[in-house]
Amino acid sequence: MLGDGECLRKKVGRDRATKTTLTLIRHVKWYQAIQELHGEKGYAIAALCKLAGVARSAYYKWLKWTPSAREREVRMLAKEVKRRYHKRDGILGYRQMRTQLNRKLHQKYNKKRYYRIMRALGLKAVIRKKRPRYVRATEIHVAENNMNRNFKAPAPNVKWSTDVTELKYGNGRKAYLSAIIDVYDNSIISWVLDHANNNTLVMDTLKKAYAKYPGVSPMIQSDRGFQYTSHEYNHLQLKYGFTKSMSRVSRCLDNQPIERFWGTYKSESYYLTKYDTYEELHSAVHRYMRYYNNYRYTERLGGMSPNEYRRAA
Repeated sequence: MLGDGECLRKKVGRDRATKTTLTLIRHVKWYQAIQELHGEKGYAIAALCKLAGVARSAYYKWLKWTPSAREREVRMLAKEVKRRYHKRDGILGYRQMRTQLNRKLHQKYNKKRYYRIMRALGLKAVIRKKRPRYVRATEIHVAENNMNRNFKAPAPNVKWSTDVTELKYGNGRKAYLSAIIDVYDNSIISWVLDHANNNTLVMDTLKKAYAKYPGVSPMIQSDRGFQYTSHEYNHLQLKYGFTKSMSRVSRCLDNQPIERFWGTYKSESYYLTKYDTYEELHSAVHRYMRYYNNYRYTERLGGMSPNEYRRAA
């Protein structure tokens, strides 16, 4: 019992030290400003603390603070978190932050530590916006929902998911992004950006995928949009030998892998910038696709990027 009490006191002490460290990190800019204004202008400490909304006792604690080894570790990690957050334009939440920084620092810090640090620093990941609508399709060449939300694949190029999303640039002008994602590792197999949402957009995306992986015969999940129920798409199915699978009407979760990717891409890239020209938009899409496939590490893939996981297969 005595030993348990000692362990409890040690844990409370560690947590209190971490909390104190994070509190000081949260207000460090205010403390530095107070110190400079007091030294340069002679303003009263009490008045400056009241103006900044911080306790005077906390300011003096910061002045006298000699951090322990654990506290120095927290401060170091907080600097890395802030640097990585701004480097990625604020798209990283605490889970992604943990995966990326643990890999960089060769550490095994848990998610709670990153969550506390990001909360103390006031850093939040960009929140995704919901997909606004679902486009109904004609009944020509409609296939059943053969994938049936079974988004697990034993190997690459067994199950693909594809869709088209609308992007805007300039003064309300529109572009359309078509992509194919591999369900196995969430890698983007191919993508095409164009001014028009037509059959050519989708067929070029499919041809680009087969130029990269000739001879494969995946099941391809799509919605019932006009491109996927067209004669051209049906002709390519006969040519390449893939199996068609189509989402049910108003069931966007039937095509969850690509829908989830659209949410990730838009929240981490598209919504963060205003694009004046088509060329700017195309360049940004290219940069993000390269980042996503090669440098966006995820826990689901064992801390690897999609392409790393794919190569490991």
